[in-house]
Amino acid sequence: MTDHAHIERIHIQGFRSLADVELSPGAGANVLIGANGSGKSNFVKFFDMLSWMLKSRRLAEFVGLEGGADDQLHGGNDTTPRLDAEIEIRTGTGRNDYRFKLAFAHPDRLLFIDEAFRYSRDDLEGNAPWNSLGSGHREALIVDAGQLNGEGPAPEIRPQTARTVTHLLRDCTAYQFHNTGATSKFKKNCDADDHAYMRADGGNLAAILYRLEQEHLRRYDVICRHIRRVLPGFDRFEIEEQYGKVALRWRSRHSDKTYGAHLTSDGSLRFFALATLLNLPAEMLPGVLLLDEPELGLHPKAVALVGDMILALAESRQVIVATQSPLLVDAFELDQVFVLELEDGRTVTRPQDANQLREWLEDYTLGELWQKNLLGGRP
Repeated sequence: MTDHAHIERIHIQGFRSLADVELSPGAGANVLIGANGSGKSNFVKFFDMLSWMLKSRRLAEFVGLEGGADDQLHGGNDTTPRLDAEIEIRTGTGRNDYRFKLAFAHPDRLLFIDEAFRYSRDDLEGNAPWNSLGSGHREALIVDAGQLNGEGPAPEIRPQTARTVTHLLRDCTAYQFHNTGATSKFKKNCDADDHAYMRADGGNLAAILYRLEQEHLRRYDVICRHIRRVLPGFDRFEIEEQYGKVALRWRSRHSDKTYGAHLTSDGSLRFFALATLLNLPAEMLPGVLLLDEPELGLHPKAVALVGDMILALAESRQVIVATQSPLLVDAFELDQVFVLELEDGRTVTRPQDANQLREWLEDYTLGELWQKNLLGGRP
């Protein structure tokens, strides 16, 4: 399970409620639990911000859409004038590190005051020196560093390392399928060729399923079987290309009628997206998946099934799940669970007494212990 790249440690300071949080997730499945407002979604949102920084290089746009720089800093910029983060990603030969510091700048934006990366080989002692990218820039420079040839104004920068670190960080994707309302992309046509990977909001689900039926029929059939276990009236999807567009439609087992996303329940739409994502072929999956409250609106049977699918996928991918569902927690082991709580507006991690809890687990499930508040962070 540890031969694939995965986040080994992450330290975040100053992002929303994450005033000072450090986690060391395992290479497989990891579950963040806690009450509403404990910081689970903020942890996932941090990776959303990272995606805007490195995939599309639009940190400034992310900040603007999320309410401005002051709203991203813990307690506002008067309390926390900057955001610091350091991420360690383990590969088969060593550790790739990335750090950055973002300071509040007028009128309401964030400015890099530090950005650096490094690669430390396992067969050498100690850590490699940091490759510094300087300060004063508005967008991440590590992408540009990967395009250097090792000559010119910055010969000390290692472009191959920069490319590797950028690729590994871009390969972390946060998924949230909450929006199933009138404006949901599930209910809109999408480009038929937008099928390389699942988008973070599931907006290209129809295109993904269309490709799977054409190229990966066995996986497509597995997805349909999983859906029938939760939605007995479901037969299979009916997705047809028209003028380069596809729309989400499915056929009932009880009639010839087909149903569009606008006639499908919110929970069913979310389960369609989850079942598809968690059963994609390897080439269509990111290296690290973060799921924000995947249980939202699902039938208990569907929640349990999602837990099983996450565990299966975690054999080859790192999966980090933020949840407040005791039923979903039941799918995992004690050492895969991280408890988050809010103290004086700050997210804190609550260490567990594994020996004491294992005695309780002889009579109760993990979810039941959480409901009894023996894990902390009561749901």
